[in-house]
Amino acid sequence: MTNPSRVPKGINPSIPNAARMYDYYLGGKDNFAVDREAAEKIMALGPSREICLANRRFLGRAVRHVTQQGIDQFIDLGTGLPNQNNVHEVARKTHPEAHVVYVDYDPVVIVHARALLAGTDSNITIVHADVREPATILDHPETKQLIDFTKPVGVVFLGLLHCLTDKEDPWQVVADFRERMASGSALIISHLTDDAHPEVGVAAREVYEKADAPLVHRSHEQVSRMFDGFEVLDPGVTHVADWRPDELWETELAGSEWWYVGVGRKP
Repeated sequence: MTNPSRVPKGINPSIPNAARMYDYYLGGKDNFAVDREAAEKIMALGPSREICLANRRFLGRAVRHVTQQGIDQFIDLGTGLPNQNNVHEVARKTHPEAHVVYVDYDPVVIVHARALLAGTDSNITIVHADVREPATILDHPETKQLIDFTKPVGVVFLGLLHCLTDKEDPWQVVADFRERMASGSALIISHLTDDAHPEVGVAAREVYEKADAPLVHRSHEQVSRMFDGFEVLDPGVTHVADWRPDELWETELAGSEWWYVGVGRKP
């Protein structure tokens, strides 16, 4: 996506976009020069590509685990641009008919996600909505069509809640979804932190001040509060490389300390 003259309506290619920056970190091509410039500033601060790869690997492990516990329907919030280990791809290795609702508020994400899903079955959809308004997602006709809230559901907040300010209350956002989730449901969260590198965190936040979404690093205690009302599965809320790694190289990915992740089960 390098030609601004071909930009979809409603998209401003002159402002860095968090989803497109993340796409660039992962080696994607769905980004503009302004996204790459901002991303390069972040990459100069640390191993951003490795940090993002570790996050995607966690998604795969976490979704696989909860599908093995019997969950076959998911809501993926702030899904971002299509990449490797998308939720439906992982879930369907265990449940071939798994239902997945992808949600994002970014027009670029919606365009690309719909292109990816074109021709797939009716058990996967993309909803254009803002996570800061949970009811618009929970009560959306396409959500209601695919998700049975009387049965366990997996709700995924992957690298999303650090884009919400304290005033926007990410804890209440999670709680609103929790209230609709049946017993046995799973909550999957990954959240950026600068506990190990506070000075670098300040510099990173300055870059995101010019983007379309903020970056709010949070502490272990603040991220742990997001699991209120859930039983947190072992090994608890931890750094990303420490959450049930499949292979030794996953534990050696640089930048693991930038993520707190966890999976919770609703009693």
